Amino acid sequence: MIKIYKYGEVPKEKIFARVVPAMDVERIVEDIIAAVRRDGDKALFFYNEKFDRAKLTALLVSRQEIDEAVALVEPEFLRILQRAAANITKFHEKQKHNSFTINDEEGIVMGQKVIPLDRAGLYVPGGTAAYPSTVLMDAIPAKIAGCREVVMVTPPNELGKINPYILAAAHVAGVDKIFKVGGAQAVAALAYGTESVPAVDKIVGPGNAFVAEAKKQVYGKVSIDMIAGPSEILIVADAKSNPKQVAADLLSQAEHDKLASAVLVTDSGELALAVQQELEVQIPRLERQEIARASIDNNGKIIVAEDIMKAIDIANEIAPEHLELCVDNPFDYLDAVRHAGSIFMGRNCPEALGDYLAGPNHTLPTSGTAKFSSPLSVDDFVKKTQYTYFTKSALSKVAEDVAFFATKEGLTAHARSAVIRLS
Repeated sequence: MIKIYKYGEVPKEKIFARVVPAMDVERIVEDIIAAVRRDGDKALFFYNEKFDRAKLTALLVSRQEIDEAVALVEPEFLRILQRAAANITKFHEKQKHNSFTINDEEGIVMGQKVIPLDRAGLYVPGGTAAYPSTVLMDAIPAKIAGCREVVMVTPPNELGKINPYILAAAHVAGVDKIFKVGGAQAVAALAYGTESVPAVDKIVGPGNAFVAEAKKQVYGKVSIDMIAGPSEILIVADAKSNPKQVAADLLSQAEHDKLASAVLVTDSGELALAVQQELEVQIPRLERQEIARASIDNNGKIIVAEDIMKAIDIANEIAPEHLELCVDNPFDYLDAVRHAGSIFMGRNCPEALGDYLAGPNHTLPTSGTAKFSSPLSVDDFVKKTQYTYFTKSALSKVAEDVAFFATKEGLTAHARSAVIRLS
C-alpha cells in the first residue's frame, strides 16, 4: 500500500528520497562495448542470440519487412499514428531556430549558423514493452532539424522480427534505416559503427539500465540526449480532485517499471486517504499489476502539504519528469513551477495524453535533472557554429586592445598576432 506522509512531520529524507537502481552494470557494459568495437557485426550477431535468442544473418530491416509490418497493423492504428505525427510535427516546428548575421559596424560581419547533425541514432526499446510512440517522439524532431540520415536500432524477437507497430511508426516518421539490435551492443554500434550499422553523431531514446550505462560510456565519442532513470509522475491535486482519476494517473507511470515513481502531493488529507484506497481497487485490475504493485508499494508516496503553493514548492524540489496540476485555474500556478520535465494542466489532461497524441515531446529529464535540463527537442539535433569577419581598417581600430588584453593573460603570441597586421 502506498505510504502517506504529512509534510513537516517526517524527515525530509523520506519526502525527497529517490529510487536508486541497485544493479551494477558498468563492467558488463564495458565488455560489450569493447567486443563491438573489436568484432563489429560479429559481436552484434552474438549478442542478438545471447540476449534475444535471435539467430540472424542480416541486421538491416528490409523494405519488404517494413511493408509487411504496415500491412499487418490495423488501419485505425495507422490513422492514429498519422494524427499523432501531425501534432508532434506542429509543436516541434515552432522550435526551429534561424541563423543570424550582425553587420551594423563598417568592416565587421559576425554571425551564427544553425547546422543539422549529419546522422542521428534512435534507440527504441522492444523488450517488456514496445513503444511506437517513442519512434515518433525521437524521429520527428530529427527530421524537422534536417538531419541527413536518421538511423534506428531496436531489438528483434526470437524469430528475428521487429514489432510491426514499431516499424509502422518508423515508416510514418520517415526513419531512413532500421537495424535489428538492442541493448548496450546497439548503443556501441551507433557510437563506433560496424560493417552494417553506421556511426552516428548523437544517440537519443530511452532504455534499460544497460542502455543507460552504455550511453554514459560512449558520451564524448558521440553526443547523447540524457541518462534516463526510472519513469516518474508527480501530481499536485486539491480537495476537489477525483480520487479515481488521480489514482489512475499515478498508475499510468507505475505500470512502466518496478522502479517507477508515482507521487501525489495534496492539501487534502481526505483526498490522500481516498486515493490510497482507490489504488488498492485499481491495481488488481491491471494487466501489469505485479509491476504496478511493486512501484506503488516501494517507491510511491502521498505527501500532505498545508496548501497548493507549498505542494508546488515540494514539486519543484523533486523536479519530476511528469507533473500534473489537478487544480482549478492551473494557469494561475504555471509561473510558480520551475522544475519539471513536462507539465499537464488541469483536471482533463492526463499524462498519457502527452505520451501519445498531444504533441509536446515525451522524452523527458528524470531523477531531478529537470532542474537543469530539458525535454528532447529540435535543438538536440542541431549544432551552432559562429563566424567573424573584419576588414584591415576595422581590425586596426581594435588590435591594440586585443594585444593589451592578451598580455594580461601572459599570451604574447596572441598579442603579436593582432598587432603584426598593422605594420
